[in-house]
Amino acid sequence: MSEDSALPSHPLDNSIYSALIGPHAHLAQRRGNALRYPVDMSPFMALPQCPDDADWADIAALAGPDTRVTLSGPAIEPPDGWEVVMRVPLLQFVDDGIAAAPEEEAVRLDQADVPEMLELAERTKPGPFLPRTIEMGTYLGIRRNGRLVAMAGERLHPPGWTEISGVCTDPGWRGQRLGTRLLLAVAAGIRDRGETSFLHVLTSNTNAIRLYESLGFRLRLRTENIVLTRPPVVH
Repeated sequence: MSEDSALPSHPLDNSIYSALIGPHAHLAQRRGNALRYPVDMSPFMALPQCPDDADWADIAALAGPDTRVTLSGPAIEPPDGWEVVMRVPLLQFVDDGIAAAPEEEAVRLDQADVPEMLELAERTKPGPFLPRTIEMGTYLGIRRNGRLVAMAGERLHPPGWTEISGVCTDPGWRGQRLGTRLLLAVAAGIRDRGETSFLHVLTSNTNAIRLYESLGFRLRLRTENIVLTRPPVVH
């Protein structure tokens, strides 16, 4: 399969694949058409839009000793030998005129902040956040009394688009719209680059869905994360 024929019709239809052959290609680990982020950066792997048997063999090899493969995007039915462990329904929203704006309290986070970011993510569970996730894009935070209490940042980066992710606020500081303010600040930076923001949310997270719609995000796609167990390697 050629790379061109593997491309989705829209970059967001298979956003991880689009990112890993595009602006995030320098982060990609690759075997054939199978791609993944480093394991300490993101759990996500990617296959082309219509994977063939060779692609599935490549992603099994790329998974290495880890028997689980986490994909996101188009509904994929794995071939025989693979077991679906979990399907996580998601909604994909895109910026449709949100009031993106800088945030005067926001500070740009860097490697020195990663331990605090990991602790905040552990307390708030905004989705996968690993020691090298910060390398995927810009992260902003708000500190109170020297302590990181809220953050938001950039994750996937398909051509022309950037995903907002990791939006979270310490439970003791909720009710002040800190996460929303940071989200809008991250979106402002994305827009300044001439790109468009998008994000994913669990279909069950009705409060977040209402918030995103009220801010001016528009539902674009119903999608899912899928966790698979790869077939045992035969020596």
